[in-house]
Amino acid sequence: MNQETAIEMLRSLITVSLLVITPIVLAAVIVGVIISLLQAVTSIQEPTLSFAPKLFAVGAIIIIGAPWILRQLMQFTVFFINKIPEMTR
Repeated sequence: MNQETAIEMLRSLITVSLLVITPIVLAAVIVGVIISLLQAVTSIQEPTLSFAPKLFAVGAIIIIGAPWILRQLMQFTVFFINKIPEMTR
């Protein structure tokens, strides 16, 4: 395996990983900010209050986005498997 192939595979791995995880992290951040604002407005300082809404939001994003996430991971897997002959040279 030459250096260009290794760099291409690593770049692709990082790109796919960030692409797949971004909607999940964004959902958690957005829900966390909204709950924090509501807690500040209502003066409710319960630290566990934001856990359940974040859990539901992340779960919903995973369920709704599962076909897209699987498609992205399958495309990366096919790309990686197709690169195996190049690694043996």
